[in-house]
Amino acid sequence: MAASSMKSIKLRIKSMESTKQITRAMQMVAASKLRRAQERIEGSRPYFEILSCTIADILSSSGGVSSPYIEAREVKRSCYVVIAGDRGLAGGYNSNILKMVYAQMKESESACAVPIGKKAVEFFENRGVSLLTRAYAEAEDISVGDCFSLARELSLGFLEGEYDDIYIAWTNFTSLLSQSPASMRLLPLRAEVHSVSDGLRPEIVYEPSAEEVFEAIVPEYLGGIIYGALCESVASEQAARRNAMDAATKNAEEMIDKLSLSYNRARQGAITQEITEIVGGASG
Repeated sequence: MAASSMKSIKLRIKSMESTKQITRAMQMVAASKLRRAQERIEGSRPYFEILSCTIADILSSSGGVSSPYIEAREVKRSCYVVIAGDRGLAGGYNSNILKMVYAQMKESESACAVPIGKKAVEFFENRGVSLLTRAYAEAEDISVGDCFSLARELSLGFLEGEYDDIYIAWTNFTSLLSQSPASMRLLPLRAEVHSVSDGLRPEIVYEPSAEEVFEAIVPEYLGGIIYGALCESVASEQAARRNAMDAATKNAEEMIDKLSLSYNRARQGAITQEITEIVGGASG
């Protein structure tokens, strides 16, 4: 009986050690990918900031601009660009962002989605949400060019009245231990959202006109936002997966320690029983 119990415990220890090796390997892979993702975040910011400042300058210039990109209209249909992951094992990363967006979408009269990442595609398909495209199902394979292509498609759809406002939802990377889901409206643009730095700045002349420059750079600006949100989300996913795998590795180690203790007790009990039997036999 004791031998059978010891064998069972030994098998469980071996199984937990295998699990520990897998979770530790996944943790190391996630940490490596996280470093690259953080570098992408830093590299994407300067371009976005320049475009943001240009739009802010045009919107705050004397007379402003007249553009369908900033004209609010009755919202009959909303479009949501939702960035999630391609796989699980990342704690609450996918569920947090998808539940938040779905709650917002249910408040809209009619809503469609552009899912980025396998988990987002599966989530909205299972709930019968209309998808504009499934072309971005692999979040890890999306390039800068894909983000700008998507931005141009969204801008054209907005201008043609396919939807009346556009939102993007992603996960902000605050730190290794903190990632938070967020959303913002892409179109129509709010003139008051963009702030211009205080102090003196040179007067800029836009050719052929401020309106035409504005119309040309809005899709580029949206592309920059989408790419920046994608970089933030990828970094958040890797951080969440690293933390989840770190916790799983520690749990496996604790389980191995408990099983080893149980094994040693069972072994000690078996030895004690054998000694007792030998002593009993000798006495007889």
